Amino acid sequence: MSSPVNNGKIDIILCEDNADDAELTIRALAKQGLSNSLIHVKDGEELLQYVFCSGPYVSRNADHQPRLIILDLKMPKVDGLEVIRKLKSDKRTCMIPVVLLTSSKEEKDIMESYALGVNSYIVKPVEFERYVKAVSTLGLYWLILNQPYQ
Repeated sequence: MSSPVNNGKIDIILCEDNADDAELTIRALAKQGLSNSLIHVKDGEELLQYVFCSGPYVSRNADHQPRLIILDLKMPKVDGLEVIRKLKSDKRTCMIPVVLLTSSKEEKDIMESYALGVNSYIVKPVEFERYVKAVSTLGLYWLILNQPYQ
């Protein structure tokens, strides 16, 4: 995990308010060796503060944006849809891949997420092994296989 004021590069921001889901996600990424440069934030407000260098992250280097954001949909303060709206509407952050990892199977949530520009929408598997496999696969795809826009 990273400290609030980290001027180093972060590959993944995990935005998850459920501590158990966050721990499971981090462990699944660690299994693939993808958790060394990860920061966990607990809500959309903190994620936006991190990305836009405000609040406790005001001294963070804005040139070091994450390579991937894994985002829950239903969160306190600022929900996932509002986070996507803000990230995708700003030229500094619109190219950061955002993957929704959520328990919502609601068609309206899926449609609105894609309309706002989310890169992938994954419904959290209930079974432990399927959850670990889904998170491992998404991490490997977005950080190893995917060719990001520079």
